[in-house]
Amino acid sequence: MTFSATAPVQTVTELTRSIKGLLEGGFAFVAISGEISNMRRPYSGHLYFTLKDESSQLKAVLFKMQQRYLARPLSDGDEVVCRGRISVYEPRGEYQLVVDTVTPAGEGALRAAFEELKRRLAAEGLFDEDRKRPLPPYPERVALVTSPRGAAVHDFLTVAGRRFPGAGLDIFPVSVQGEAAAGEIESALKEAGRGGYDAIVVCRGGGSMEDLWPFNDEALARAARACPVPLVSAVGHETDFTILDLAADVRAPTPTAAAEILFPDRDGLLLRLADLHDRIRQAQTGRIGHLRDSIGLRQRLLGHPGHILRATRQRLERRREALAGAMSAAIAEA
Repeated sequence: MTFSATAPVQTVTELTRSIKGLLEGGFAFVAISGEISNMRRPYSGHLYFTLKDESSQLKAVLFKMQQRYLARPLSDGDEVVCRGRISVYEPRGEYQLVVDTVTPAGEGALRAAFEELKRRLAAEGLFDEDRKRPLPPYPERVALVTSPRGAAVHDFLTVAGRRFPGAGLDIFPVSVQGEAAAGEIESALKEAGRGGYDAIVVCRGGGSMEDLWPFNDEALARAARACPVPLVSAVGHETDFTILDLAADVRAPTPTAAAEILFPDRDGLLLRLADLHDRIRQAQTGRIGHLRDSIGLRQRLLGHPGHILRATRQRLERRREALAGAMSAAIAEA
């Protein structure tokens, strides 16, 4: 090993910043797969963890603001793909991955399959807006296709009961995750479609793309489009999109939003009815007053109806007498 006596002497900070420039310039954006370990969340709310495989490990940080894009909380042992950039934490001279997004490992293949099915069904016109049906303004009977044990059904029923308590709700229990879920949901849709309901709602809470995959089933999408009554899809969180969302007549961002979209607000309706009642009463009062004034004016101009009848009767009597006299005179002359 040889050493150059002419090499410039640098401070630790200068060397660290040089290395930082090389790393951040050479790895502006990377996608790294691995297993999460040693995860911690200090008071700042940022997530710090190690991303590792069989041979190596990499420190990573997911800042608090970026965590709103997570489909579900992270935990040690999760196999994930982290996308972000390499940076150097100068105070300790350590390089780390600054994470922008985290997705479960294997989601890339699912995403490709989703996009392919979406493209093919869209080309058939399955998602065309002119095929969408409007929701009934005042639904009396609604079928809810969901898991009876999830938080989604509780949220939906709570909001529906508050907004429009007179509506009848029937739950069709199904699995909303796993291999059997798509078939169960499809069967429930067909059964509910024959039940004379005003609308059908399919809902479940959020999850990873793997969790929501049953709602990306082609047969289920076709059953949704063939459903004889308006269908609302409320699957996952606001940022989640499924094939069922596209095939349904209405997509709600959450189960709670589905209830708000489907059911009118009872309190608002009562206020509107009270306002209409007051306006009708005021209009009737005004109309009656106008007619009363018109009758009074007519009486002042023409006289009281009794006086008018008596005067008319007197005129008729005089004309009758005159006619009788003229006829008598005509007979006498003849």
